[in-house]
Amino acid sequence: MTGTLYLIPVPLGPSAPQDSLHPGVLATLRPLRHFVVEQAKTARAFLKAAGTDLPLQELELEELNEHTRAEALARLLEPLRAGHDVGLLSEAGCPAVADPGADLVALAQREGIRVVPLIGPSSLLLALMASGLNGQRFAFQGYLPAKDTERSKALRDLEAESRKRQQTQLFIETPYRNRAMFDAILQHCQPGTRLCVATDLTLPGEMVRTQTISQWKKQTPPEIERRPTVFLLLA
Repeated sequence: MTGTLYLIPVPLGPSAPQDSLHPGVLATLRPLRHFVVEQAKTARAFLKAAGTDLPLQELELEELNEHTRAEALARLLEPLRAGHDVGLLSEAGCPAVADPGADLVALAQREGIRVVPLIGPSSLLLALMASGLNGQRFAFQGYLPAKDTERSKALRDLEAESRKRQQTQLFIETPYRNRAMFDAILQHCQPGTRLCVATDLTLPGEMVRTQTISQWKKQTPPEIERRPTVFLLLA
């Protein structure tokens, strides 16, 4: 019998796990010994706050991030193959969504290992819920290109696709480039296109605002630099 891979959500920012996670999630993670995480340091801080049945020094944490080579993935499944349950942690929000943990989940599925997603905060769904945009037809595009010419083309293409399908387009950016992304959207999208900016979701500084491009241009830009933000477009 193989173990179970639990996809364990974490808070979207510096808040107590008990404030945003269901008690059942905390009860599931506490007895686990094996974890796959993006960064061991931040994962230990989360596990300490969440509470574990075992002392922190007895927990076995393996890192999986953008630097992990494909050939190393198989090794991360060894505890599962040996019958042990494993918890997969992201740095924030839900594992395997815009997250390197997706590769481990894919491998677990191919090997027939049971994968169990647990309830927790998803910045993408929270942003969509609060945006007032189309919640029946939407697509998440991940990160757009960072270079100006490629980013401007991607924005025009997404806007055209949104208009054609009446589909909300969601995407994110590295926080220190949020302002550049916001300025690019205002420059390259049509005046009537609606843009939602959702920042610091579930945190004290939370802001979710939806306006047309022309309305955004008449206002002082929002304070989003270096703050986790989701962008949503509906043409």
